[in-house]
Amino acid sequence: MAQTIFSDTIVALSTPPGAGALAVIRLSGPAAVAITAAVFSKKSFAEAAGNTLHYGTLRDPNGSEILDEVVVGLFRAPKSFTREDVVEISCHGSDYVVRQVLALLLRHGVRLAEAGEFTKRAFLSGAMDLAQAEAVADLIAADSALSHKVALNQLRGGFSQELRELRARLIKFAALLELELDFGEEDVEFADRTGLAALLAEVRGVVRGLLRSFELGNVIKNGITTVIAGRPNAGKSTLLNALLREERAIVSAIPGTTRDFIEDEVSIDGLRFRFVDTAGLRDNTADEVEAIGVARTRERVRQASLLLYLFDLAELTPAAVRAEIQELTTGLQLPVLAVGNKTDLASAEALAAFETAFRASPADHAQPIPLVLLAAAQNQGLEALQTALLKQVRGSALENNASATIVTNVRHARALETAAAHLAAVQTGLDTGFGTELLAADLRHALAALGEITGEISSEDLLTSIFTQFCIGK
Repeated sequence: MAQTIFSDTIVALSTPPGAGALAVIRLSGPAAVAITAAVFSKKSFAEAAGNTLHYGTLRDPNGSEILDEVVVGLFRAPKSFTREDVVEISCHGSDYVVRQVLALLLRHGVRLAEAGEFTKRAFLSGAMDLAQAEAVADLIAADSALSHKVALNQLRGGFSQELRELRARLIKFAALLELELDFGEEDVEFADRTGLAALLAEVRGVVRGLLRSFELGNVIKNGITTVIAGRPNAGKSTLLNALLREERAIVSAIPGTTRDFIEDEVSIDGLRFRFVDTAGLRDNTADEVEAIGVARTRERVRQASLLLYLFDLAELTPAAVRAEIQELTTGLQLPVLAVGNKTDLASAEALAAFETAFRASPADHAQPIPLVLLAAAQNQGLEALQTALLKQVRGSALENNASATIVTNVRHARALETAAAHLAAVQTGLDTGFGTELLAADLRHALAALGEITGEISSEDLLTSIFTQFCIGK
């Protein structure tokens, strides 16, 4: 992408609003240095080298009052985030001071930045591609070790490089097909169809792999939705409170206390789990509201990434627990943890029976269900539960793939789906002997879809949609 040169200079607060020890105000554009020099006490600032820090005071040249003592960072183009001249003013974090400094700079000719405009300028100036720009927002929002790792990998260009290599190889064949169209009357064939078929098989395999990674990426980015389900009074709300270490859900001995979902998040060893406490499962209830809650629980289970089935060890037999899990998960490919609660009230015989039954392979050759025993009210067994939760999730290759290219962005996934469809059409065309014109058209569409991810092909509407989701100072 050709570098875009901007004529105006923008400014914004780049640290969170509100009182704090420090605030950072960022300027970017051709007049960033000159405007700062006009209000900064250090007279040599306009000629200073880039990548330097300067201590002094800010004041309006038309008055004698000092606004604040500041440290000013100077980054000369093109060695800056936006590839423009960038100035970062570190002032005291008072709301009043920030407002006064911004007002002073605005009076000297800068304008307030729009949401995401600094990163947008970095993209338009060629400092990063669109996928890397979106990774900036993901990195800011990362709240677990894995989401941070995946965003950082994308920011460093791992995903973009993989896409560029795919496009470069496809473009060579696309150019040969276009050349054939130019010599259509002479019935010549420049693009080796066997070579194109081999390349298509390879590229389609990579695209399918990236699309499969989106499910994993969605878990990393948005957390693992873990539904806590079971009969009334099994202790679901007690368990939620124990996991959250706060009284988030109402706990009562009266069956059916929970009528709707209660959701909250917990980070366990760098993974974010979104626990959902649900209404107790029972088929015969005269309470219409409770019946609606039960129906919603079943629907929520269908949408879950992981089911934590909680039961009272003193109430059910191992066979009954298996039957209830089977009934709840029929037709679903859903990881399940069976969690026996109230070990403090259960007999030794009951505990031994559950341990034996769940350790053995199911007679019907169904997938074994891991079992955890605990006493939620006494906070006993929670570490074992957390270990089991991590094992269930990481068993899906989360650990092995954390450093690989993982798609976390819905826009990227949709573009990959479009590319996959057109690549499949090219393959069909090769298999059935379609003309060069149709092959070339589908290949162009596939290349366009891949190019949309990195911004090699983009529209103003797309850029506006992406960058308005950023914070103002980024």
